[in-house]
This record gives sequence, structure tokens and C-alpha cells, in this order.
Amino acid sequence: MTRPVSIGLVRNIGIMAHIDAGKTTTTERILYYTGVLHRMGEVHEGTAFTDYMEQEKERGITITSAAVSCSWNGHTINIIDTPGHVDFTAEVQRSLRVLDGSIALFCAVAGVEPQSETVWHQANQYRVPRIAFVNKMDRVGANFPRVLEMMRARLGANPVAVQVPLGSEDTFRGVIDLIDRVAIIFDNDNGEHFTVGPIPEDARQMADDARALLVEAVAEQRDDLLERYLSGEEIQSDELRQAIRQATLSLAITPVFCGSSFKNKGVQQLLDGVVAYLPSPADVGTTSGHDVSDHDVIVERKPLDTEPFSALAFKIITDPFVGRLTFIRIYSGSIKAGEQVFNVSNDKKERAGKILRMSANKREELEGAFAGDIVAIPSMRFTRTGDTLCDPKHPVLLESIQFSDPVINQAVEARTLADQDKLTESLHRLSEEDPTFRFHTDAESGQIIISGVGELHLEIIVDRLKREFNVPVKVGKPQVAYRETITSAARAEGKFIRSNAGKNQFGQVTIEVRPNDPGKGLEFTSELAPETLPELYVKSAEKGAIEALKVGPISGYPMIDIMAVLVDAAYNEDDATETAYAVASSIAAKDAARMANPVIMEPVFLVEVVTPEEYVGEVIADLSSRSGMVQGISQRDILQVVTALVPLSQLFGYVTQLRSLSQGRASYTMQFHGYEQAVRRS
Repeated sequence: MTRPVSIGLVRNIGIMAHIDAGKTTTTERILYYTGVLHRMGEVHEGTAFTDYMEQEKERGITITSAAVSCSWNGHTINIIDTPGHVDFTAEVQRSLRVLDGSIALFCAVAGVEPQSETVWHQANQYRVPRIAFVNKMDRVGANFPRVLEMMRARLGANPVAVQVPLGSEDTFRGVIDLIDRVAIIFDNDNGEHFTVGPIPEDARQMADDARALLVEAVAEQRDDLLERYLSGEEIQSDELRQAIRQATLSLAITPVFCGSSFKNKGVQQLLDGVVAYLPSPADVGTTSGHDVSDHDVIVERKPLDTEPFSALAFKIITDPFVGRLTFIRIYSGSIKAGEQVFNVSNDKKERAGKILRMSANKREELEGAFAGDIVAIPSMRFTRTGDTLCDPKHPVLLESIQFSDPVINQAVEARTLADQDKLTESLHRLSEEDPTFRFHTDAESGQIIISGVGELHLEIIVDRLKREFNVPVKVGKPQVAYRETITSAARAEGKFIRSNAGKNQFGQVTIEVRPNDPGKGLEFTSELAPETLPELYVKSAEKGAIEALKVGPISGYPMIDIMAVLVDAAYNEDDATETAYAVASSIAAKDAARMANPVIMEPVFLVEVVTPEEYVGEVIADLSSRSGMVQGISQRDILQVVTALVPLSQLFGYVTQLRSLSQGRASYTMQFHGYEQAVRRS
């Protein structure tokens, strides 16, 4: 089994941006120029290649990360086209976990928008090197320097232009390559063809100034270059490229390109930037995991084909032709079709019957796959998103993927009794695909409750039930996923004493509950000396307390942000049992929570409304009527941007109201901000 290209020529990249910044269109152009597509699809026509779900084609947004492979200048590029809508940030998160580099896409008019910020910070978390592409340079209001300034101010980035535009708006005709000091002039409205020539006389000074800034920014990252630059020595193009690559990989700078994907301008140069500046799996280097038998021991895997096989399952979809497909990123070693692998996360063995390379909804069967590859494997029965797959003889547990909890619920029921089992089975398959989607049957009403991260998220789920699974459903009104927490510390004693068939059971503990930091969830610690209570029963007390706190004392909502502390215990060696200490701890935790001034918490979203100035008053008044707290008003070209914190319960149907009060001219985005104490509203 021979590797088709060396690992140094592989690029695993994502395209991340705000909704409508042009991600899918840019991906389409990349696929066209790399020969995967023979005609260009358009998002607004519903023919985009990577938007292969019906809902994506209709709504013009990308919902699932479609994995696409293509080639450019001898390099293999695996692209994950990620969603820009906040309801689908789970897709972005799971993509970033397995990518080596990314293209950050910005609209030349709007600049840095809320979802751009969210994804940028997620990319920082995973230390993903980036290049930037300022798209839509042909649009009215395009402003390249302002986008760079917004990147500095709002992202804390260090953007460095490697190109500057020749003209803007309807005069945008090309770019100046600051490294090679040439002008790239595109043909008329369709930039598929271009000519390379000298920089026009009227742009020469601007180009010289911009190149000086580029060289200075890059030289600051290397002492040897800085010394030569300050002494007036010329830095040659090849040396400059190498320095830009090093600075990009270390996250010191973000090289910035520009163009117009819709008009085919600048995409080929962007591809050159991908292979020149973004890392290969070999550049990313060693991946760390945990020893299966001792979680505290760190195990390392190098990106070599000779290393033991290790991979992360990062996405599961249901394909209409081959059924369940598991997408994996291979970090080390190789795998052949038909080989058996070990799922460390759930202690199951799986067989890789076939290995597929995917191009959106097209598939190519492979003999095998190697370190750095992203491939899909059909019919893996036990594997879930975030699971580690590895060589059975050399197990390792890689870091999994963390996802947000759902914040919105909705009741669904099948329209006919005959479809009830089919509905449950379909929901199960959807929950396997999407870790942020969950469902359960309500114990009191018997209704099936689906949960997600936003209204659009649940709309898509219901739509998929009808179209893909042929299960028409009736839906209730969306309901907010409330939580409960405590506002003060309290402690209580729990005691469990029972005698059954001559066997005594005894457990007695004192639990103190304390408010915890936001986002910490439920945590447990013991302040007992080791000799007070054996570790086995401390673990039982932890299990009982955490289980008890999952149900709040006010309305039974799950509790959050509480530290449960085991502060005292009585121990009888003869009668102590794990069950007794779990029950005693559960009693103590429940009683303590009741005495700790519990409150109901509700999800709050950061809402950004972009509106013409004449509607600002109505927008603010409407947000205030929804219990919104306005955070600020700023200007974006001729538009006003209003940001506010608004409880989710007050945002249902907001899009309809906003369209009405602005004659359809205002738009909004929202992202989860956190939980705050709920206020009683009339």
C-alpha cells in the first residue's frame, strides 16, 4: 500500500466565517479550479456542490461540514466547509478539532461580524494557523484597510497584507502581489483568466508602502531578518515567503489575501497561499493522548505512517447510498480496507470494511489511508462523534470534542401511531450525527421532547424527519431549557440505615453545596482526611450527590454551577455499603440545595441587529420590550449596529417582528452568552 502524496504535501483546512460571507461560493470556486467540478454551483441558485442537503440548498446556508478533497500544484487539500449560522457552531467546533489550518473569510463591506469572532476564538483555542481572505471586494462599500483594522481591534489578530486590491467596488480589477511586486489583472467581470504584469504607475507608491509594512511585520518575528531590514538590506521574495510561513505556523501573523469569489477573482492566488503558508500534518507535529490503563500518563503519537494507528471520529452522517458514514482524521499510522480497529472510548472493536474519500456527496473507494488523511468509513456500528479509534495492540485515548448543551426544547409526535417507532429510530440516528441534538420521552406526559441550540436548529431537524426519514410530525411551541442553581452555601446531613434479611446497611455523610463559577456545571470534592472514609465510599458519595443535583428543588430543572463538598462522614466498617453512602449523599445534597436559596436560570443570547439608521429607535424599543439590555450602538458604513443581551424566551418569532418593523431591511444574528437569573414577567 503506497501513499499517493507525501504527508508534507497534505493540507487539511477549513473555511470559517460569518453567515453569508461567501464560504460555500469560495469552496465552489476552489473545487472548480482544482478540477473537482466542471461547472460552478451557486448558493443563490441552490446548486452549490457542498450544500448537498435539501435544507441547505433552500436556505442558502451550510448546515453540515461537507468534506471535500482536491489537488493544487501537487498538493492534496482536504476542505471542511463549515456553517456560519450560530445554530450550527457544533459543526465548526468539530471541524476545528481535526483541521491543521484554516481560511478566515471576511466580507469586505461588513468586516468582522459576530460569528467571525466566535469561530476565530474557537480557532485560537485549538491553535489553528490561519490565512485570511477579504471577499466581495467588488461590492458597494468594500473597504480593505478597514477590515484589517477590525481584525486587529475585534479579534486581537496581527493581520499582514500579502496582497492589496487594485480598485474597489465597481472599479475592482485586480490585486498587487506584494511579495513578487507584480500586478495581477483579472479579465472583466469574470476573473477566471488573468494577466501578470508590472504594477501600474499610479499604484506604485501605495504598493511600496504596503510592502514595507509587510516586510517590517514579518521581520519583527525573526531577529536576523529585522537586523538586515533595519540596515536597509533588501529581503528577497523566496526568503520572505519562508519567513511568512514560519510566522503563520507560530500564529504570530495572519497573511491576508483579497478578491471576489463570486466574480472568480483571487481564488487561484488564495489556493497558492494555502499550500505556501498553511501547515501540513507533519508541521503540526505530535498528537498527545492518554494511556488507557492510567489516564494521568500522556502518550504521544507522531504523524508518521510507521507509528501505531490512531484516529478521531469527528462526524457521523447518514448517507442515502451507503448508510451510516463515520468521518475520521488519522493522526498516526495507516489503515487498510478490511482491517479491524479498536474503539478505545467504548471498548469495542470495529471493522473498516471500506475506506472512502468524500467529495460532498460523491465517494471514491480507497485501498487504505495514512497519517494526516481525512476519510469516511461506512457501517461502524458503535462509534460516536469524539471517539478514538486505534491499533488494538497499541491503545491510546485522544482528547475528545466538547459541545454546548442544548438551550431550547420542543415536543414532537408522529402523525400516526404506525410512525411512532419510526420516529424514535429516526431521532436516534439524528442524535448520533449531531451531538448538540438530544431527545427524551417526558416521564409525566409521555411526549417526545427534542432539544437543540436554537430555533433554526430544531426547524432543520423537523424538516429532515419529514424529508429524509419520511416521518411527518406534529410539533409543539419551542420551550426554553431552564436551569436551576444556588445563590448561597448550605450544608445538610444524610443518613441511610437499613436492615434486610440479616444484612445491615449504613451510610452517613454531611454535604455542603456552594455556588460555583459560571460554566463549571456540577463538581464534587472531598475535604475529608483519607482515614475518615475509604475512597470507595467517597466515590459512592460523589455519585449520589451529583445524581441528586441533576434535579433542581424549585421546578425540577437540571442544576448548574454547583460545587458539592463532602465535609463530614461517619463510618462503620462492618455495615458500610456503596449503596448506603450513595443514598445518604443524595439525601444530604437535596436538602442542602433546598436551603441554599435556589433560583431559576434562563439562557441569554447576545443579539446583534444591523439596521438602517431610520429604524434604530424601533429596534431598540422592541429589544427593550423583550427584556433586552442594550450593550451598544455602532456604525457600519451607512448602517447602524445595535447589540443587546436578550433572554431566549423573548426571542421566539423575533425574525418576523424585525422584518415587519424595518420593512425587511434589518438583519440579526444571535449567539449564546450564558445563563442568568430568570425574572418573572407579566
